[in-house]
Amino acid sequence: MGMTMTQKILAAHAGLPSVTAGQLIEAQLDLTLANDITAPVAIREMEKACGHVLHPDKVALVMDHFTPNKDIKAACQVKCTREFADRERIEHFFDVGRMGIEHALLPEQGLVGAGDCIIGADSHTCTYGALGAFSTGVGSTDLAAGMMTGKCWFKVPAALRFVLKGALPKYVTGKDLILHIIGMIGVDGALYRSMEFTGEGIKSLSIDDRFTVCNMAIEAGAKNGIFPADEIALSYLKNRFRRKPVLYSADEDAEYEKTIEIDLSELKPTVAFPHLPENTKTEWDETIVHQIVIGSCTNGRISDLRQAAEILKDRKIAKNVRAIVIPATQEIYLQAMKEGLLEIFIQAGAIVSTPTCGPCLGGHMGILADGERCVSTTNRNFVGRMGHITSEIYLASPYTAAASAVLGRLATAAEVTE
Repeated sequence: MGMTMTQKILAAHAGLPSVTAGQLIEAQLDLTLANDITAPVAIREMEKACGHVLHPDKVALVMDHFTPNKDIKAACQVKCTREFADRERIEHFFDVGRMGIEHALLPEQGLVGAGDCIIGADSHTCTYGALGAFSTGVGSTDLAAGMMTGKCWFKVPAALRFVLKGALPKYVTGKDLILHIIGMIGVDGALYRSMEFTGEGIKSLSIDDRFTVCNMAIEAGAKNGIFPADEIALSYLKNRFRRKPVLYSADEDAEYEKTIEIDLSELKPTVAFPHLPENTKTEWDETIVHQIVIGSCTNGRISDLRQAAEILKDRKIAKNVRAIVIPATQEIYLQAMKEGLLEIFIQAGAIVSTPTCGPCLGGHMGILADGERCVSTTNRNFVGRMGHITSEIYLASPYTAAASAVLGRLATAAEVTE
């Protein structure tokens, strides 16, 4: 029987001719990842085991969640990780000035790419499937073992196939696509499955659209999301990826638990209402909002900022709305500056932050008070996720978030521009 893309990558890294869904394997890792929250936990577990990093060049430590340090505890977390990086001679240590939001930074730095097998102590590590990699989140203890041994065990996932056709309409993005899918199958609709994307419609999706889709695969319960590494992915990797891309495609007789066809041209701007990503709507009553966040590992890339700027240019953010724009990396920040996007945001009445996960997890840079509503380009809208337990989060694309900032209520880009 044939194999899926994910199964082929896992088989290659396990040194096996083939694998099947449900099989337990031990696979070699190309990269392990942790951040300022999860790294200290893994470091303590390594110290208990008197262990050391086996391959310092295959570890990335990114200080992004509570940085710049929001309090003493956050500062101590970063200090612990910095000292560990120095001690273990970790090359890929990213702190303020060099840092960015991890799942935007690592592809940008060429540390992840096609054919890789990657684990990270962060659930949104599945982002790198956009480049044709198998990447998944793990706990800090598994990460500690991965750093010490260069290996990780996996149960080979079964797969769902999403066949995409057509092209996205104006003001509809990869964020709308993944919200549509999660709304269709539910937050457990792909539980420990590989979400594999194929079809002619892929050609109409930018690499940033694909990053967004794979980033939120975990919000459907998936083990990973993955696209084939086509010309668009290879163009992104060219002169960037530090290793040679290895391309995998699913066999014609690969086994999928379900195949779902999606016509991209039929999609509409989609919003996930509180308090689950599956609670999606394309129509809604007037919903007053108090804060807008445009950024995160889901939608903080340069194309996301361009979309927001397209809506905010020569417009003003509504009274009593706080708009926070967070470029995902220093490189993206600099590019946005060169293109004049930062000027557009500031003239519209927004603030622009240094790269940080900040408000996404209720860390800092935009905590919500009781009863406040936020339209956010982040990936989770659980109860109390961004602040007070009675606050509400509405997940949306940069277009929708920017339009909502202008009108002071949940709105689509078409309502502002047409």
